[in-house]
Amino acid sequence: MARYVYDFTEGGRDMAGLLGGKGANLAEMTRLGLPVPPGFTITTEACRAFLDSGGEPPGMWEEVSSHLSAVEAAAGRLLGQPDDPLLLSVRSGARFSMPGMMETILDIGLNDESVLGLAKVSGSERFAWDSYRRLVQMFGTTVMGVDASHFERAIALLKDVRAVPDDVHLDAGDLAQLVETYKNLIHLETGEYFPQSPAEQLRRAVLAVFQSWNGERARLYRRREHIPDDLGTAVNVQRMVFGNLGPDSGSGVAFTRDPATGRPGLYGDYLANAQGEDVVAGIRNTVPLDELGRLNPDAFARLRAHMETLERHYRDLCDIEFTVERGTLWMLQTRVGKRTAEAAFAIAAALADEGLITPDDGLARVNGESLARLMFPRFDVSASGDPLAHGIPASPGAAVGAAVFDSAEAVRRAAAGEKVVLVRQETTPDDLPGMIAAQAVLTSRGGKTSHAAVVARGMGKVCVCGAEELSVDLGGRRFTTPDGTVVEEGTVLSVDGTAGAVYAGPVALVDSAVMRFLEDGRADEGAAGVVDGVARALRRADAVRRLEVRANADTPEDAARARRFGAQGIGLCRTEHMFLGDRRKLVEEMILARTDAERDRALAALMPLQREDFTRILEAMDGLPVTIRLLDPPLHEFLPDHTELAVRIASAEARGDLPDAHDVALLTAVNRMHEENPMLGLRGVRLGLVVPGLVAMQVRAIGEAVARRVLAGGDPRAEIMVPLVGDVRELRIVREEVQRVLGEVSETSGVALACPVGTMIELPRAALTAGRIAEEAEFFSFGTNDLTQTTWGFSRDDVEAEFFSAYLDKGVFPSSPFETLDREGVGRLVGIAVAEGRATRPGLKIGVCGEHGGDPDSVHFFHAAGLDYVSCSPFRVPVARLEAGRAALETADVSDSR
Repeated sequence: MARYVYDFTEGGRDMAGLLGGKGANLAEMTRLGLPVPPGFTITTEACRAFLDSGGEPPGMWEEVSSHLSAVEAAAGRLLGQPDDPLLLSVRSGARFSMPGMMETILDIGLNDESVLGLAKVSGSERFAWDSYRRLVQMFGTTVMGVDASHFERAIALLKDVRAVPDDVHLDAGDLAQLVETYKNLIHLETGEYFPQSPAEQLRRAVLAVFQSWNGERARLYRRREHIPDDLGTAVNVQRMVFGNLGPDSGSGVAFTRDPATGRPGLYGDYLANAQGEDVVAGIRNTVPLDELGRLNPDAFARLRAHMETLERHYRDLCDIEFTVERGTLWMLQTRVGKRTAEAAFAIAAALADEGLITPDDGLARVNGESLARLMFPRFDVSASGDPLAHGIPASPGAAVGAAVFDSAEAVRRAAAGEKVVLVRQETTPDDLPGMIAAQAVLTSRGGKTSHAAVVARGMGKVCVCGAEELSVDLGGRRFTTPDGTVVEEGTVLSVDGTAGAVYAGPVALVDSAVMRFLEDGRADEGAAGVVDGVARALRRADAVRRLEVRANADTPEDAARARRFGAQGIGLCRTEHMFLGDRRKLVEEMILARTDAERDRALAALMPLQREDFTRILEAMDGLPVTIRLLDPPLHEFLPDHTELAVRIASAEARGDLPDAHDVALLTAVNRMHEENPMLGLRGVRLGLVVPGLVAMQVRAIGEAVARRVLAGGDPRAEIMVPLVGDVRELRIVREEVQRVLGEVSETSGVALACPVGTMIELPRAALTAGRIAEEAEFFSFGTNDLTQTTWGFSRDDVEAEFFSAYLDKGVFPSSPFETLDREGVGRLVGIAVAEGRATRPGLKIGVCGEHGGDPDSVHFFHAAGLDYVSCSPFRVPVARLEAGRAALETADVSDSR
């Protein structure tokens, strides 16, 4: 029979898959000898069995009872014992941290009888009734399904009647009255009575935590964080310790380093006379962790020592929850802490300097997504004026949006394309949809460890918490500043999560310190930590990666920027982008040409312009490969809009005027070239085969540009790429034309030209016949945008707005296949093409030039598939460099340098 329950003394952090992250870390702290209240963990396997069958796994409850007896024996009292009750907490604990997404029930074991015993043995009647009302509220919401707002309204009404600012000022009689109100609410809403049996409370609480794995907010969070749905959660059952026993008690959350900036030192929040849930919920503003040193120097000193032990043991930033019960410190949780992108790079560098981790470890602990965030612009504070308010800088960055005051409105406006800032007094897990939809989160309560702060940091959202000077009126959908300014819903705000400031209206943006460093190597004062961390991570990635990183660039300016960002060449130069603007008229002339001579004149006018473009790009990338793709898009894209032309002609006729002859000719061409599905029409290699002289013009421009650069003392390395090939015969015909023209240029210039000719693999047929195509191709480059469209049968422009969001919500896609490569379908075609291409031509150079070349997850796939390079937009080059290095570490391409 399977085993479903483990005591904290039996596990360790290497058992996170079975015990969940929280259970594994509780076991690890127990093994380290830290003061952890005793308890046990019910495994993720038990959760999965429950979710599959709808009932408790056979034998699970017998195991729970056995472990509970051990906890009771160690405590010297029984669960719910009337005169001196043992009370329990029941907490979820998934493999990956999901802060606030699943359920917790505290004070299991209290009932109408044992609450009196707790009051007597603790010497505090108020404490006992406070604990009981918490249990009834949590149990009623989590286990019995009562809407939490009913309980919130009841306590708010009582505070108004008693004229007190918060629940701490309610006395024992008030809380006893509140318990009765809560119990009546439960009976009214459910038809059930709050259970008085401690054993029933425990059993139902455990099963409710299992069920919360499939709750709406948990599923939404998993989709956002790409956490698999089939992991399940463990349940941790632990002896209660109490932070709400008076001023010598309290609860807190601590970090071994600042999770927002990475700076060393103790960071966190403490709340006297409070349970841990009060700290996270932000219902009362906390005090800085250092304040515990004044209130209880001994507990603070022991906390510091335990935090140092944990950071050195885990070799990382640790996030810790603790409780002080009448002066005694208890450790309730630790985990590797969530952090901002800035902190991730700074901490990785600092830990390497301290010898706790190796450079490879440091590289593994940062990622391209975080680096991309650090490249986003920041506010120009010199032009921002006076802020509306200041708060705690909980998650850095700059965001602008319209103020909204509830999650549903944030989702509605964001779906309509509006940028929003979610404003709350404090957030709860139910606000998750709005937090995902918003650009930033602003709260008037809470600290760096509140729900809003922790979740926003994990998602990379800008967040300012604890802006106490703001009076937030959720019902009126507005807030008021200290000077009386009223900010209504819809008002545009600028939220500076780095400085903790909020401004009215949009504030101008400037490049981030990391972007300036990548552009010109400068490190701004005050940003040295993060800039140094980024520089070191990129240096290490460049040292260990196998994949080259090129850029998609169509202008000399883009090519130069890409080179500054570390690009090792251009993997895609799209020549169609050179025909826009004033040159569009020349393309029109080519399309309208009625004779070969007219077409030749149009092409002759285009050729020197193309040659100049190629010359400048090759100069910018001197010594590095430049892959130039021959003209690809449908020619009709260069013609005016059909409706616009028709209206213009009809208007002239209606006035009795003779329509413009050029407009008439263009309309005829537009009608002639109309295609039902241009993506699959006359484009790519097909265009080169049916429009005489087009390939020759472009190749001549390339050849003459290469010759110019050679004669100027340069080292041009042009590669010619033929797009949209589906059959080797297409490529063979074009390649013969390319070689003929290059031969002519060589003869007239006196420069020997050797430009490799390859193709884009962007059709399933090309991937499936790659062995044949490799007979003519000297290199492959996967055009994964079109390969995704043609494999899925999607027109990207049409379907993304139509049903992609529904597919993501229903789990058909874990993420958009145009953002992250579809490994099962498109990835399999890539694998086939790589294998068959190299079977025909060993050593075949293969890259990718679709947008996936800059996507972190996709880069790892391309590394594993054996590609030689990835190519992406210039701004994604640093991201691709970083991820190429991390991919090499993951596949053990480099030895451990420890």
